[in-house]
Amino acid sequence: MKKINPLEVFLWTFRRNEKDVVNLYDSLSDLMKITTGGDMLNFGFWDNTTSTPLEAQNNMCTIFGKMARLASNQHIIDVGSGMSSPAIQWYSNYHPAELTCVNINFKQLQNSIKNITKSIDIKNNDTKNFNFLNSTATMLPFASESVDRVVTLESAQHFKPLRNFISESYRILKKNGLLALAIPVMIEKHTTPMMKLGLLSMTWSSEHYSIDFVTSLLKQEGFNDIDLQKIGSNVYEPLARYYIENRESIKPRISSQYPSYVEKILFKSLNKMKEVSQKKIIDYILITCQK
Repeated sequence: MKKINPLEVFLWTFRRNEKDVVNLYDSLSDLMKITTGGDMLNFGFWDNTTSTPLEAQNNMCTIFGKMARLASNQHIIDVGSGMSSPAIQWYSNYHPAELTCVNINFKQLQNSIKNITKSIDIKNNDTKNFNFLNSTATMLPFASESVDRVVTLESAQHFKPLRNFISESYRILKKNGLLALAIPVMIEKHTTPMMKLGLLSMTWSSEHYSIDFVTSLLKQEGFNDIDLQKIGSNVYEPLARYYIENRESIKPRISSQYPSYVEKILFKSLNKMKEVSQKKIIDYILITCQK
């Protein structure tokens, strides 16, 4: 049984510094793994053919990879790479010249290496150009104009200040290189998000960036040709529905590893997430831009 200190969770939620984000994922990432059966840490993209969270997560990786225009001749940087399952999928599908997973969480990087050794697709390919780097997202240790793609799949909401990550991405990208983000956002900036988000303002343990804020930063840092897709209706509501419909089978698995109140908070948070998505208070965007 994992021990969760409510006071620590409270502090992680409101301070949201890099150490807090590491502690948050170390403590709660297994919650996502229990409910999905995989090592991906994204909400997933749901359509009419999707029946499980793991399918939705794989869909998200596929759609995002296509939008980022990943290709075999590229050096790709995956920032905030989690357990590296998306990167493994991209490496297997696109065979890039080089792929580097950047993560502030050293424990996740260690698990990523194990994931590669267990991957049948990767075993059959040369992995010498699949790299891991323990680093902050706001000071990327790469030479200027040295990479073709910077991607961040459901991680940029934790980067603070976001401007530093965007400026660093611009610096290291080659001319005509692409930055691609998949990120949960507010529809517009709310000075009092608690009034709009309710419980979710505490359980959504990341920065509550607005769409306008993200796009304005990209423009200010010099990016152009911004392509933005809103996909919140394919993310939040179907995920919440899946959990609600399958709660009775999922609940015992969570309660076997976490205190019972954790599942109750998760259930209430997903219901609130569905509600604020339907009210167009939050959305989820896929966005690419070019240097």
